[in-house]
Amino acid sequence: MERNEYIFGIRAVMEAIEAGKDIDKVYIKKDLHGDLINELNELIRLHGIVTQRVPVERINKITRKNHQGVVAVLSAVTYHSLDNIVPQLYEDGVLPFIVVLDGITDVRNFGAIARTCECAGVDAIVIPERGSVSVGGDAVKLHIPVCRERSAASAVRFLKDNGYTVVAASEKADINYTMADYTVPVAIVMGAEDVGLSPEVMKLCDTFVSIPQFGHIGSLNVSVAAGVIIYEVVRQRLQSNMEVI
Repeated sequence: MERNEYIFGIRAVMEAIEAGKDIDKVYIKKDLHGDLINELNELIRLHGIVTQRVPVERINKITRKNHQGVVAVLSAVTYHSLDNIVPQLYEDGVLPFIVVLDGITDVRNFGAIARTCECAGVDAIVIPERGSVSVGGDAVKLHIPVCRERSAASAVRFLKDNGYTVVAASEKADINYTMADYTVPVAIVMGAEDVGLSPEVMKLCDTFVSIPQFGHIGSLNVSVAAGVIIYEVVRQRLQSNMEVI
């Protein structure tokens, strides 16, 4: 990252939070305590910012300046909220289509999925605050909203409560991905390649689908699998529109 993507020092970080800066996360030295740190922690809590307690060596790798044991990483993008996105989609009269990424940590996979989402007209991508990729500067070139929610499970629960059908990709599913109905408000959930979907998210999904595989490799790359399913949504919706016409 460039130097201007960081803010150093306790008061400087507090001022940035109060000024409404988009902050990706805050690193705080493990053994740092005191009244000012308590104030900072309260601000972080109120604004829902991700924080990590780390050894001072981790912070020193970022800067040797007088960081006072606190460094904030500025977000490369402005994150959106599902609380705002979901009602707006219904008000605009569109058929909502959202992609939820549960535990995707590889920046290249995120970038490939985000590009596919934009090309396919996906309305928003959802990532959790923790255990997820930090959206880099390349995403600024894309125009799709990225929502960072408390957790993938809370995001899925919110979407279900607002009338979305939640379809999850799983290589263990018995339903072919072309057999699900995507002509309704839908959220596609993709899990990490190594561990798949989290148990909390799996309990909430309405349908599990799989992509047929005939080779010797165990699974598709997650960005490729996402692309296949995303464009099946596009295919079904185009076909549905043609039938209506």
